[in-house]
Amino acid sequence: MVAVIKTSRSINSILNYNENKVKEGIAECISAVNYPLELEKLSFTQKLNRFLKLSSLNENAKRNSVHISLNFDPSENHSKEKLTEIADTYMEKIGFGKQPYLVYQHHDAGHPHLHVVTNNIQRDGKRIDLHLIGVKKSEPARKEIEEIFGLVKAEGRKQKEVFTLKPISVGRVEYGKAESRKAINSVLNKVLFDYKYSSLPELNAVLNLYNVHADRGTEESRVFKNNGLLYKILDQSSKPIGVPIKASEFYSRPTLKFLEGKFKSNDAEKESCKKYVKNAIKLAFFREDIFSAEKLSRVLERESIYTILRKSNEGQLYGITYVDHKTKSVFNGSTLGKEFSAKGIQESCAMNIVAFEKKYQNNVSANTGNFQNLESKDHVKENLADILLRGEKINDYVSKQFKQKKKKKLYNGI
Repeated sequence: MVAVIKTSRSINSILNYNENKVKEGIAECISAVNYPLELEKLSFTQKLNRFLKLSSLNENAKRNSVHISLNFDPSENHSKEKLTEIADTYMEKIGFGKQPYLVYQHHDAGHPHLHVVTNNIQRDGKRIDLHLIGVKKSEPARKEIEEIFGLVKAEGRKQKEVFTLKPISVGRVEYGKAESRKAINSVLNKVLFDYKYSSLPELNAVLNLYNVHADRGTEESRVFKNNGLLYKILDQSSKPIGVPIKASEFYSRPTLKFLEGKFKSNDAEKESCKKYVKNAIKLAFFREDIFSAEKLSRVLERESIYTILRKSNEGQLYGITYVDHKTKSVFNGSTLGKEFSAKGIQESCAMNIVAFEKKYQNNVSANTGNFQNLESKDHVKENLADILLRGEKINDYVSKQFKQKKKKKLYNGI
């Protein structure tokens, strides 16, 4: 089981999110705890007012609403009674047993999961402390519950599943705005809160991997002028399709203002991840004969680092971004240092080509003593100039003359 706790300033938005899921037929409220009426008799207003009344007892509390999700392994299929019992046990163990809370069973994902809506203001007006609740209370509670109810353990899943998020299937947009919003929301919930990005292009570097794009619009557009933000689904050619969804329409409200706050906090948090990514790139050049940015991309992918290469219409590489799925951090190449920028990577590739051809020339000189067919230094320079002008169209460059020599050598040895 995996437990995720989120706090909010608005109990109304949390409750509306879950109730809208019920209206769409993809969720149901299966339990109402510490309410004066039975679940079947509760209206939306009665559910909401119970929380609002407690919130009014401590108006100084900025974040008085709590939204919890309890996620189970796809192989598990529990009855409503067991799910309710699991939720009650969890809430008791994290200190919310006496609080009013609503339990919703959702059917909108590839695994069974519950959403629990509650608040942290008690009847005496005191606030339940949420600081480090995940580490201090939620984690121990989760482990105990896994043992008590015989659930699939979260640690075992993490070892087997490195990446669980999958790109949006383009065909899903055919179902209209509601399905598009659901598909985009599943990606946003994972990327926005798990990855460390410090700009909109860096965020899009991750989102684009899952066929989602955050767009401010053109500078002349009303969306841009009003600091708005749209989320779109991309097709296989990275072109937007379907209905764009406003940021304000999602439960987490990933607006530009929200993202700017994330940019600032993420910038500090991901500083410690720089060394890992830089070392991985250096090690790639040390271990492999890398003659192009494409080859570097393939090598880094083995270490779960994905590279986004930005090119001009002529195919010239002008930018590079690294997405590290292990540390969940995103870096524009230039922020790591000159040698990791697009220009720096191209220069490293060019140096590798020179070293490779010199090494071959030395081997031929030592073994055959025949210097007539060797490429001159000027010709090597011409090759390199041609390579750099052609940008990244090369694939593991080896000169034509080298290939011919290699074939001739093999033929002579038969």
